Amino acid sequence: MPASTVESSEHANFDERKAYVAQEEEGEAFFDDGREIELLHFVYGHPSIEEIRGSPEKVLKAIDEYGRTKKYLMNVGDDKGRIVSNLIAEVKPHVMVELGGYVGYSALLFGDAVRKAGGKRYFSLERNPEFGAVIMSLVELAGLSDVVKVVIGSSAESIRRLHAQGSLQHIDLMFLDHYKPAYTTDLKLCEHLKLITPGTALAADNVIKPGNPPYLEYVRSTVEQKRQAQDSEKSNGIDTESGFGRTTDMYKKRVGEEKVSTETKGNPNLVYESKLVNSFEPTGVPDGVEITRCVGVAE
Repeated sequence: MPASTVESSEHANFDERKAYVAQEEEGEAFFDDGREIELLHFVYGHPSIEEIRGSPEKVLKAIDEYGRTKKYLMNVGDDKGRIVSNLIAEVKPHVMVELGGYVGYSALLFGDAVRKAGGKRYFSLERNPEFGAVIMSLVELAGLSDVVKVVIGSSAESIRRLHAQGSLQHIDLMFLDHYKPAYTTDLKLCEHLKLITPGTALAADNVIKPGNPPYLEYVRSTVEQKRQAQDSEKSNGIDTESGFGRTTDMYKKRVGEEKVSTETKGNPNLVYESKLVNSFEPTGVPDGVEITRCVGVAE
């Protein structure tokens, strides 16, 4: 497997003054315990609510205020968010897709960036209908409903449905921040549906914390390595059982074992160039975003 380029974000040191409260200790819930609805009440009950209306930046500021003064939120945060926002400004995607919307922080930040870059649609795919309702409410508050479309359901089913409906025919930029074992399988599904072509860019969150070795191996592999893996490995070479951390374990407690399809082979002939950009979680814990570009198709 070729080595990935590694670089640091433009802000090499974390500003502790903007840190979220710490994530809860092992064994304690750190999402899906009511805090997401509590956040909605916090934002809509904010003393500056009339100034917040219609401003993505001010809605994001209110979400950050909750995360810094009330409870931890598993948002992409300002530091890693800046990496992806810069990528949006460079790529200028007409259509961007995010897998995993949570409370809408990334949909607000990146949806606004897509609109500023001249883009037309930002699809936010979210598994949990309660989280999806929070996203829709905050998107409407921010005045981004013309760009951001929230889609409720499992990521794979939503991708297939949008494609079958003709609503999603190509992805210019995709942000992966959902169920960690599904990063690779969903990318392969998008390849299979020919949504990924030369020029498409991918940004994958949490590749250091908690980490995602199968995804990194796939996007950093050569075409020949991917072809060999496709020919030799059962279950398409994807480990869906372990090594993805507490978030995956908490999903299991809420919805049971998430079904990750491994039958889609993808397109091993797509040529990727990938690099890791080191950054920080909103709590200040080191993390990184893997930026991958499809640069060609091998014969």
